[in-house]
Amino acid sequence: MNEVQLEVAKAYPNDSGRGIARLDPDTLLHLKLSPGDIIEIEGGDTTAAKVWRADRQDWNTDTVRIDGFTRQNADVGIGERVEIRKAEAEKADKLVLAPPEEASVQFGSDAAGMVKRQILKRPVVERDIVPVMSSTNHPFMRSPGQAIPLIAVETDPQGVCLITEDTEVELREEPISGFEKTGGGITYEDIGGLQNEIQRVREMVELPMKHPQIFQKLGIEPPQGVLLHGPPGTGKTLLAKAVANETSASFFSIAGPEIISKYYGESEQQLREIFEDAAEESPSIIFIDELDSIAPKREDVTGEVERRVVAQLLTMMDGLEARGQVIVIAATNRVDSVDPALRRPGRFDREIEIGVPDEEGRTEILQIHTRGMPLSDDVNLPSLSNDTHGFVGADIESLTKEAAMKALRRYLPEIDLDEESIPPSLIDRMIVKRKDFKGALNEVEPSAMREVLVELPKISWDDVGGLEDPKSQVKESVEWPLTSPEKFDRMGIDPPSGVLLYGPPGTGKTLMAKAVANETNANFISVRGPQLLSKWVGESEKAIRQTFRKARQVSPTVIFFDELDSLAPGRSQEVGSNVSERVVNQLLTELDGLEEKGDVMVIGATNRPDMIDPALIRSGRFDRLVMIGQPDEEGREQILKIHTEDTPLAPDVSLRELAEMTDGYVGSDLESIAREAAIEALREDDDAEEVEMRHFRAAMEGVRATITEDLLDYYTQIEQDFKGGSSGPQRQTGGRIGFQ
Repeated sequence: MNEVQLEVAKAYPNDSGRGIARLDPDTLLHLKLSPGDIIEIEGGDTTAAKVWRADRQDWNTDTVRIDGFTRQNADVGIGERVEIRKAEAEKADKLVLAPPEEASVQFGSDAAGMVKRQILKRPVVERDIVPVMSSTNHPFMRSPGQAIPLIAVETDPQGVCLITEDTEVELREEPISGFEKTGGGITYEDIGGLQNEIQRVREMVELPMKHPQIFQKLGIEPPQGVLLHGPPGTGKTLLAKAVANETSASFFSIAGPEIISKYYGESEQQLREIFEDAAEESPSIIFIDELDSIAPKREDVTGEVERRVVAQLLTMMDGLEARGQVIVIAATNRVDSVDPALRRPGRFDREIEIGVPDEEGRTEILQIHTRGMPLSDDVNLPSLSNDTHGFVGADIESLTKEAAMKALRRYLPEIDLDEESIPPSLIDRMIVKRKDFKGALNEVEPSAMREVLVELPKISWDDVGGLEDPKSQVKESVEWPLTSPEKFDRMGIDPPSGVLLYGPPGTGKTLMAKAVANETNANFISVRGPQLLSKWVGESEKAIRQTFRKARQVSPTVIFFDELDSLAPGRSQEVGSNVSERVVNQLLTELDGLEEKGDVMVIGATNRPDMIDPALIRSGRFDRLVMIGQPDEEGREQILKIHTEDTPLAPDVSLRELAEMTDGYVGSDLESIAREAAIEALREDDDAEEVEMRHFRAAMEGVRATITEDLLDYYTQIEQDFKGGSSGPQRQTGGRIGFQ
């Protein structure tokens, strides 16, 4: 009999609950299988599954991908080995299903038929868990997309049976006792984008429980505790639930505030009792959610209770040796406010950061949350995950819900809410389209960015006219590091950490920053200088720290400081409260610490570069200084073209001629000219259809050029100073230039 030994891996998100095993083509050939055949899987127990081909990335890896239910049926965990052989499946005459012990279920009238339709052509072995998806018109509701585990109490004939149209399916409402497998709950298939984290938690939790001899052989104590930390909504609690479910350990959960009591000594006693129960039922896992609420830093709290609880927790965790296999998992999103004594080895040995998922992780999370959704063909999940930078798992879940609600609103007019039931034909027609997701994207924003979120400007490089040279400089400094970092690695250099755009007012500095943010597809945080300043000591610096912290959490991010001179003026000039000195110092430290900040780019814009503190403009902080000057003739023609794109122009309008006449005009002036010309045409005739050349000439008389001789000298001088490598421009005294 042909059989192979393979390692178990977790199923693809869409396969969960479908009874499928994925094998690579070589294994299929070796076992003489074709997709759709039935195989027997033998681990601690034997079960059966249907074979499908694995995706290309799994070829030649010697793995079999099966979901949590099949793993439970075969009594194996991820990473263990199973034997696989072709099965001779017989047609089932009869199948009896019943819910597990803890679930009592009322079945509706056509429940048996409904269940049968779902499990047609599936192989079943007696004592298997058969997951049935709950759906909208299901007789017993759990949350949609969650499978309901039923246990195959009896099959006729014995062995591997295939459910067919002729099988008689019987449902019993009485729960079955004596089945230790309880199916349901959260499995690793319900967690997306945390491959490495799951792997690390499993090393810590599953290995010591299943194979304690490994640790004895190495002569070390197995780890005692795991602290999961990261922004809210990334899946810390979910991971703990999945681990508890997959290890089949007893699970005790402590929600921080619940154990605090007003009576002296009672909070500590409740903690002790939980640890004692866990020791009795070991192997067990104690999960403490919101650790910072019951174990804050002792020097920071005034209450006596919190201090005693922390002390009790410390002794319980250090006294763990005598308690056998009790592992403590804790979760917090404020890891810095947890008492430091808890964070030493021997208590929480491992701290695992569960961060914001990357693009691949987001695709996986989207697949999990859209598992039970009828999606139309135009929904492309990978491109959707590309549009959701900075979203954590909870945000993505809320996005899918919002999209489904949008789809529902389309069908609402056809639904008569007074009727008892909704016609099945309408329910079958419901699908979620791409435009529903697009609409939902406008309403759901990443939770980590709530306070600093800026609507991403819909401006592309095509909207920035002229400025070819500055454009390419900014692209090199900002876009390359974010889109193709390998270029810099290849050359062995670090990308620039900040770009300062300077130049006369109205030349398009802010516009450029917007285009960058849009084109790199990064999150965009815009900091308007004066906004950060506060009258309270320390608040302004804190605001800058927070901004950078948020940016790191949801990287890749572009932070844009507009009017940088107001936020970071030269430090020697100021008399008074020194706020800006402290702000400059904070900015300097943040920028210099940028090396480890990953994908955070900083762009500053100013039209008074001479007022900025010289320490900011050294390399390593704002190391690219890009002068955005007045546009040349071709640039002006381009800018006029952009601004008159939607304007009906008369045949006699020559943008080239206008560009020749507008020397000294910058982008914002040209925009005004285009607008004024159109208004001029309307002023002349209410029903005007087009704008003529004379209107442009009239408009030019009303708009004066921003760039004057003085201004030009000033910026040329500054550009020379910056290029000359001196520590910054010479200080201008007494405002020689009239700024417009």
